[in-house]
Amino acid sequence: MKISPSAAPVWINANPSFKCFDRRIVRYLSNQVPLAYWEYNQDQDEASSLEIALTLLHDYIKSRDQPIDLIGHGTGGLLGLLYARKYPHRVKSLTLLGVGVNPAIDWQTHYYQMRKLLPCSQEMLLARMVQMMFGHQNRKNVLDLIKILKQDLSTSPTAHSLYQLDRVDVGGVSMPIMVCGSENDGIVDRPALEQWSDYLKDDDELWVNSAGHHFFHYFFPEQTGRQIIKFWQQVDTQSTVTSPKSEALEEIYHH
Repeated sequence: MKISPSAAPVWINANPSFKCFDRRIVRYLSNQVPLAYWEYNQDQDEASSLEIALTLLHDYIKSRDQPIDLIGHGTGGLLGLLYARKYPHRVKSLTLLGVGVNPAIDWQTHYYQMRKLLPCSQEMLLARMVQMMFGHQNRKNVLDLIKILKQDLSTSPTAHSLYQLDRVDVGGVSMPIMVCGSENDGIVDRPALEQWSDYLKDDDELWVNSAGHHFFHYFFPEQTGRQIIKFWQQVDTQSTVTSPKSEALEEIYHH
């Protein structure tokens, strides 16, 4: 699979606190193809807004002279989905990791719902979230992961809060899409993944790993990466076959 640097797929990270969980699969993918990494860092004094992140992402992508593959996990995947719906002519394919059929439902959704229902301390609730997202961990890992989750509450662009949970329309996109998840994810469970089938086209992909919880791409980077590369190859082959028609449509779009 030959990709020029200017056409490199873009990994979207909207959760800077979770960057450490991207490294293994990003390393694997970048050893196979050129890969760009776009990161949104929200200042704690800024308003939490996906629209701001979406605008900045567009400022980055609009300089590309051809449609590109977008990929993201969690909020990064949600941002990619919103971008693909808003600017479909700029996106070649979309790969979502840990994003359910109701794409706004993430770990913070579960966290704020639990805060409303359970009379527990924040530490106890975050420890429960660690179990849902990473499975059983020793005490040191739990404490370290709680710190990471606390950071994400302050630095990710989300409209979720104790007062309101954000919503995003269900549905797919016009370009090829791949949805990835794991069997034992406590945030995006198997039904939330399987319901994507109602919105997937014939050439779209739904891949579910047997384990790995919410960060399956961290625990199984090669296994996940191989599936993504295979999907990109299929998209590339299909684009090559249909390129004359695509070029005609692109010309019509610009005129």
